[in-house]
Amino acid sequence: MAIVRSRNIFDPKSESTFKLSRSKLELFLECPRCFYIDRRLGIGRPSGPPFNLNIAVDTLLKKEFDIHRAARTQHPLLEKYGVDARPVAHEDLDMWRENFQGVQYHHLPTNLVITGAIDDLWINSREEYIVVDYKTTSKAEVIDKLNDGWHNQYRRQMEIYQWLLRQNGYAVSPTGYFVYCNAGTDKKAFDARLEFDVRLIAYEGNDEWVEGVIYQARDCLASDVVPGAAQDCEFCQYTEAREKVEQ
Repeated sequence: MAIVRSRNIFDPKSESTFKLSRSKLELFLECPRCFYIDRRLGIGRPSGPPFNLNIAVDTLLKKEFDIHRAARTQHPLLEKYGVDARPVAHEDLDMWRENFQGVQYHHLPTNLVITGAIDDLWINSREEYIVVDYKTTSKAEVIDKLNDGWHNQYRRQMEIYQWLLRQNGYAVSPTGYFVYCNAGTDKKAFDARLEFDVRLIAYEGNDEWVEGVIYQARDCLASDVVPGAAQDCEFCQYTEAREKVEQ
């Protein structure tokens, strides 16, 4: 069932700022029609079940890195990979981690406030901030690099976070890191525990595309014409197929 929202709907006649999250920018890139129907008309895509196990891993990772943050020490994973970094105790980190809050930047030309909630923040010896994102999955193969396809979403996610911090005046390393946790299924029994292969994946970000997409998203919202669907959007394909059957 589609969700009709009563707030945060874009009004092209309003002079107020309008918040647009990192995930909504990703939705625009995925399918302009779904983005428009969501943010302009207030009808969201049907939501799936929450990823509670992923959320649990994220929470425990934050606690683990926070121990080293408080002690100003390097995490063993960073030592293992020889990374010049340590968790940094920034005064705004708790706020930057919060959904619906995150790192924010008011993009004056579009009057959009772009937001994004980061998982972690490290700092290197050059006093550059390093964006860190936690990922959890369960696959048979070893995950030690980003592949094509859906991993492109992870790349864009990292680059938007880097862009947001830079717009707020921070020196940001082009190298970000994914703490990738892969739950194994090769044990003889469950025994009330999951064992993870945890790897650190470096990624060189390039945020030059971000501002252009912000302009495009603003133009999409300001239009009175519903844009066309993305060719591979399963939600739009389902809607169109259902309409044909009903007709």
